[in-house]
Amino acid sequence: MFREITGFSNPLVKRVKALRDKKARRLEGLFLAEGLRILTEALEAGRTPEMLWFAPESARHPLVEALVKATETGGGEVFVTSPDILSKLSGKDNPGAVLGVYPEQWTPLSALDRGTAAIWIVAERLRDPGNLGTILRTGDAVGAGGLILIDDCTDPFSVEAVRASMGALFTQSISKATWPEFIHWLRQGPGQLVGTSLNTDHDYQAPDYAPPVFLVVGNESQGLPEAYEADCDLLVKMPMMGKADSLNAAVATSVMAYEVLNQLRKR
Repeated sequence: MFREITGFSNPLVKRVKALRDKKARRLEGLFLAEGLRILTEALEAGRTPEMLWFAPESARHPLVEALVKATETGGGEVFVTSPDILSKLSGKDNPGAVLGVYPEQWTPLSALDRGTAAIWIVAERLRDPGNLGTILRTGDAVGAGGLILIDDCTDPFSVEAVRASMGALFTQSISKATWPEFIHWLRQGPGQLVGTSLNTDHDYQAPDYAPPVFLVVGNESQGLPEAYEADCDLLVKMPMMGKADSLNAAVATSVMAYEVLNQLRKR
């Protein structure tokens, strides 16, 4: 059964709007996802929102109807409200047809099964939420098992990261660890740790990558610390034919992930 929300001062509107802030997300353990495509991707991945918000003019859209039914079946709450309130909640002037509130879902490092995928992505001190979201999207595209965040990375559940992931946030396992914790876990089983670095002449197409491959990308401005590079099984570099000395972190991750994927496909 729908609940209608008409007032900007409604406490629930204030509570959901607050989830745009990291402190509120951590306190509640919830995050926002906005847009019919992203929420549909979530539903296809088996995730239903705790709260679903939509405007009356969207009610008859078949995808919205499917989301409403799934939310109610899953025990969530459904709210119909105005486009202006949806805009206030999402922070966009032209909000999507629907907005969902989901529980954050972290996968403990110890719970990852490295045998389920040939490619895993590791991000170290990544700062840009757009990069993080794009890396999640790349991980989904190449069939990666998930994303492991090292040290102090940007929040994968921020509104910007969720948007940039285009729904891949719901298909990829997300874990977090310190570098020593990650290395200790990695060396307990098979796994080739491959880092991208300017401190090598080893071309990225030269090695034979051995799954499961863990691709590690460093901080956008500083790259990987030398001590972390020393822990890698391989350091590789992509040729730069112009004046730039490196690629954007998300672009570099995509190039590397598809090189590994293409090698594995040829085998």
